[in-house]
Amino acid sequence: MKIWVDADACPVVIKDILFKAAVRAELPLILVANQFIRVPPSEWISSLRVGSGFDVADNEIVRQASAGDLVITSDIPLAAEVIAKGAHALSPRGELFTRDSIGSRLNMRDFLETLRSSGEHTGGPAPLHARDRQAFAAQLDKLISRHQRLR
Repeated sequence: MKIWVDADACPVVIKDILFKAAVRAELPLILVANQFIRVPPSEWISSLRVGSGFDVADNEIVRQASAGDLVITSDIPLAAEVIAKGAHALSPRGELFTRDSIGSRLNMRDFLETLRSSGEHTGGPAPLHARDRQAFAAQLDKLISRHQRLR
């Protein structure tokens, strides 16, 4: 299992959790972004800089992710695409997207996009709280443990 991170919008505290987990579990962690991303020195951690442009990083993650990989993203369409490939998708808030839940999440995203395009102010995402970090770390540990049992 490789862990792919949609790194442009991933909070620093979540990256720190991922860095520790990748080294501890000896799993490849690849941060994909259209800008330089500093990563700690480790044989398990790398960054991949892609060209700038709409969805360039997302498209690269979809291209390279394989069944069984884990993708960290809050981007619902990206999560849907990697789930369709058999990968897992986990939000930085600890929400594990599944085949069963991703359809309703896409519908809600599209609905909010329609509201915004009609001039409605829908607000941005809520700040990341300690409970979000804990939920993320717990879900990440479950996924890594499951992967290690299947090795």
